[in-house]
Amino acid sequence: MIIQPKTRGFICTTAHPEGCARQVQQQIDYVKAHKKLSGPVNVLVVGASTGYGLASRITAAFGAGANTIGVFFDKPAEGARTASAGWYNSAALEKAAAEQGLKSFSIVGDAFSDSIKTKTIDLIKAEFGTVDLVVYSVASPRRTHPVTGETFSSVIKPVGNAYTNKTMNFHSGEVSTVTIEPATEDEVRQTIAVMGGEDWGMWIDQLQAAGALAEGATTVAYSYIGPEVTHPIYKDGTIGQAKNDLEKTAIALNEKLSATNGRAFVSVNKALVTQSSSAIPVVPLYISALYRVMKDKELHENCIQQMYRLFAEHLYNSDAGSSHLIRIDDWEMREDVQAEVMKRWSEIETANVPVLADLPGYQDDFFNLFGFRTEGVDYEADTDPAVDIPNLV
Repeated sequence: MIIQPKTRGFICTTAHPEGCARQVQQQIDYVKAHKKLSGPVNVLVVGASTGYGLASRITAAFGAGANTIGVFFDKPAEGARTASAGWYNSAALEKAAAEQGLKSFSIVGDAFSDSIKTKTIDLIKAEFGTVDLVVYSVASPRRTHPVTGETFSSVIKPVGNAYTNKTMNFHSGEVSTVTIEPATEDEVRQTIAVMGGEDWGMWIDQLQAAGALAEGATTVAYSYIGPEVTHPIYKDGTIGQAKNDLEKTAIALNEKLSATNGRAFVSVNKALVTQSSSAIPVVPLYISALYRVMKDKELHENCIQQMYRLFAEHLYNSDAGSSHLIRIDDWEMREDVQAEVMKRWSEIETANVPVLADLPGYQDDFFNLFGFRTEGVDYEADTDPAVDIPNLV
């Protein structure tokens, strides 16, 4: 079939297998072109098929030569429907890992469930014995609690007061004003249940109880803080409440793991185009302006560059410090960068978006998420959407 992008708002409902595979290979090539990392050895990535989770798995496998297990919830192709991008990404990663002689396995299912945790632990014990790094990078709008059975849904809303600011339709470049009403107490509770630290803690507790965590194991989860202009909808909003819970979990896990010389971190990462960030009002306009400024200053990083720096300068660098919070958003939050972004923010409107922001860069990154706009891919060619994932458990 001829596979072209089909979009619905901030979602692309198709994905291209060759485009996804080429982008995975580009990330692998970047890591292999840099200095080999000193660790880890056996790695579990929960939420491993896209974005920072995928980049973490690639960095561990091809930067440190680690064996990896990736857990993700993606769907294969069915009839005229393509597989999800994460499925194609994982298929390409597994193929490359096998060619490199690395042990690598993929588990597809609901990471929030006890059954997937048990399946993963059984695989770790059978194939690796233990893991010495656990990356938690789950992004989901819903979660069913494995004990109570309650299903929670997250919302992207301010807390306390309504919030009004600029936003942008990243397909058209049209700048408008959006007002978002505040969340209810129950919406805050449910967002924390989905996006907070409880499930991360459950993973670590169950791995530890099963003897599947190595002595001195490290675990890291990902977060974002951002500039003041996005605080009402992010840092001080429902998402921020969940991220505060994530940080509390890191502190608790760090204390728990310290008995076996282990560590727990939250890494605060740079703003990048993801399916999640595309859904947050205000954020696409901010990222577009940020991209232009950081590219002009030669400071821009993508997912794989961020993750390589996280591993090389923080997780496996003895001089990286002891705080539970790692800031690899440091270049984004540099005073000169933020001053220029905010100057542009005050001036930006639909007519000057091409001058003040990097809308083409945003659009390219969005379509890249789904394997489109990838150099060297013939998007008019007949393409089989059915792709198997090697070592799918």
